[in-house]
Amino acid sequence: MYECDFMLTVDSIQDQYDNFSIEDKLGMKVTSGVVKINKDPKTNRIGITIGGGPPYCPCIYITQILEYSPTALNGALESGDELLAINDERISGRDKMQVAQMIQSSGDQVTLKYNKLEADIEQGKTMDILVKKIKHRIVEGISATTADYLGISRAMLVNDSLVKRLQELDNLEQTYRCLVDHTECVLGAFYALTECYKEFGDSFSEIGAREPQPRASMSLMRFGEYHRRMERQGQTLINVLKLASKSFSTYLKIAIPDTKQTIRKYADVKFEYLSYCLKIKELDDEETSLDYPIRRILTGNYEYRLLLRCQQSARKRFIAIREDVLTKIELLESKHVHDIVDQFQLIASQIVNFNNEISWMILGGDNDTNEPPLFPIEMDLKCTAFEYDSVQPEVNLDDLNNNTIITTEITTI
Repeated sequence: MYECDFMLTVDSIQDQYDNFSIEDKLGMKVTSGVVKINKDPKTNRIGITIGGGPPYCPCIYITQILEYSPTALNGALESGDELLAINDERISGRDKMQVAQMIQSSGDQVTLKYNKLEADIEQGKTMDILVKKIKHRIVEGISATTADYLGISRAMLVNDSLVKRLQELDNLEQTYRCLVDHTECVLGAFYALTECYKEFGDSFSEIGAREPQPRASMSLMRFGEYHRRMERQGQTLINVLKLASKSFSTYLKIAIPDTKQTIRKYADVKFEYLSYCLKIKELDDEETSLDYPIRRILTGNYEYRLLLRCQQSARKRFIAIREDVLTKIELLESKHVHDIVDQFQLIASQIVNFNNEISWMILGGDNDTNEPPLFPIEMDLKCTAFEYDSVQPEVNLDDLNNNTIITTEITTI
C-alpha cells in the first residue's frame, strides 16, 4: 500500500513538471522573423545580452539591447524576443554561454532567426508597478540618512537635479509674477500721467487761442503744444512698457508652465522606468534564491520577458523626455537672461529719453530755435481772456410782472 502511494506521488510530481513545461504565453502572440546584423568592427559584438536557456528555461531570449549598438540601430529585435537560430544553426538545447560564443565566433555579419514577442506594454503595468511608482515618488526627496533610519532601499533614492528644478521654477514664476504686476502698475501710472498731459495741453491751447495778448497767447499755445508732445512721448513709453509686460507674461504663462509640465512628465516616466528595474531585480533575486525551478521559468518566462519589453520601452521614453527637459531648461534659462536684460535696458533707455524730452520742453525748448524762453509767461491781467465784455439782460424783479425786460451792459469777471 505504501509502495503504491509512493508511486502515485512520484507520478503526480512528474505530471506537474510536464504541465509546467508547456508554454504559458499569457495571451501574447509570437511571430517569427530573420534579421542580419553587422558586427561592431571595434568590439566584434552586436550589442545584446541574453538570458534563459537550460537547465530550466526552454528558450533563449534577449534581456537588453545596448544603446547605439548595431542591434539597436537595426531596430528589428527588442528585449524579450526569443532567439531560435544563429547563422541557420538552431540553438535549441544550448545554454546562453554557448549561444554567446556562437555569435562571437561568427564573421562580420550575424544572421539571427527569432520569435518576436508581440507584447502590449499596458499589460505590464500591473498594480505592483503602480505601487512602486508611488513609493519612488514618496522617497524621491528623502536624504540618505533618513532612508537608512527608515530602512528604505538606497537603490530607490534618486535625487534628480531636474526634478528639484520644479522648486526653482516655482520661485522664478513668483519673480516674474511680481515683474508683471509691477510693470502693469508702472504702465497704469504713465497712462494716467499722459492723460493729464493731454488735458493740460487741450486746456492751455484753448486758453492761448482766446488770449488777446499776442505774446501771452503764443506762450500759452507753446505751453499747450509742449504738453501734447509730452503726451505723445508718454505714449511711446507706454508702448514699450506694453511690449515688456507682454514678454514677461508670455514667459510667466507659457514658458514656465510648459517646462514644469515637461519635468512632471519626465519624473513620471522616470519613476515608471525605475519601477520596472526594481521589479526585474526582484524576479532575478527570486530566481537565484530558490533551489527548485519556478513555474514561470519552466513555461517560457513570458512574465519576465514582458517586463523586459516594458523596461526597454520606458527607458526609451525616459531618455527622450530627459533630452527634451534639458533642452527646454537651457532655452528657458537663455530666454530668462536675455529677456530680463534686454527688456530692462529698453525700458531704462525709453525712460531716460522721456525724461530728457520732458526736461527739454519744460526749459522752453531748444535755444537754437531763437525762441524766447517759455517762462515766465508775462500777461496783463487787466486785459486777458478771463476779463471780457458780454451783453446780458438784467432782469428786474419788479418789472417781471409787467413782462418788461430792461437791457443793460454788464461786465463779468
